[in-house]
Amino acid sequence: MAKEELMEFEGSVSEVLPDARFRVKLDNGHEMIAYTAGKMKKNRIKTIEGDRVTVEMSPYDLDKGRIIFRHKDERAASGPRPPQRGGGNMRRR
Repeated sequence: MAKEELMEFEGSVSEVLPDARFRVKLDNGHEMIAYTAGKMKKNRIKTIEGDRVTVEMSPYDLDKGRIIFRHKDERAASGPRPPQRGGGNMRRR
């Protein structure tokens, strides 16, 4: 395995911790601490408890990782969307 090669696993967020860290339980039963990747922060992708995520980790430290993808929830996509607040370009006087 090359030094730069990272391993990817899927799991679910079991706990939200301080400093933008999360406790993730992988599908194989292993628990680890993960932080949000910079692209997710930049695009303001929020992660909450119960979300399915893809975690990237180094083969040298299997207790820490980086959340690189949050999977869409099927339950949220099937329901009607709540109405948007604020009228766009309308200004209050």
